[in-house]
Amino acid sequence: MDALNHSVILCMLVAILLSSPRISIAARHLLQTPVAPPPALALPTLPTLPKATLPPLPSQPTIPNPTTFTPSLPNSPLSSLPKLALPPLPSTQIPPQLPNTLPPLPSTQIPPQLPNALPPLPSTQIPSQLPNTLPPLPSFSLPTPMPSTLPNPTMPTAPKVTLPPLPTIPTAPLLSPPPSN
Repeated sequence: MDALNHSVILCMLVAILLSSPRISIAARHLLQTPVAPPPALALPTLPTLPKATLPPLPSQPTIPNPTTFTPSLPNSPLSSLPKLALPPLPSTQIPPQLPNTLPPLPSTQIPPQLPNALPPLPSTQIPSQLPNTLPPLPSFSLPTPMPSTLPNPTMPTAPKVTLPPLPTIPTAPLLSPPPSN
């Protein structure tokens, strides 16, 4: 907060110093004096660069044609390769013949026979044929003399009211606009 106060005070002092009459007269004098145009700038000349000479390119080597050139494979007799010997497989004792019969299952207690038939459903009397007719609806009697046309409702008319005229407001001569001709 102190830095803000100091910067505000410093800006005000600079503004007061720059607004002195001497500085404004000097600024006006500088603005009114004719200024000579700046001298025309000449383009600088570029020095000539020496020509660069490159050494000659080496000649391309000749590549043999792949149809005429076939590299020879090294001749290696197969007898010079070492023979691979695998260790013998471990021997396991296999019985001469497996039994064809399975051992008997352990005996379990079988519960007594469950009844296969369900108890009969209670008998209910279902009518052999349903009625095709519905019972009659209750009848409502409408009033016999129905008017053929309904009367149009009419809106009541409101009485005419006259308002008194608004009072005039006096105007002050200083605040009123000048009269138009």
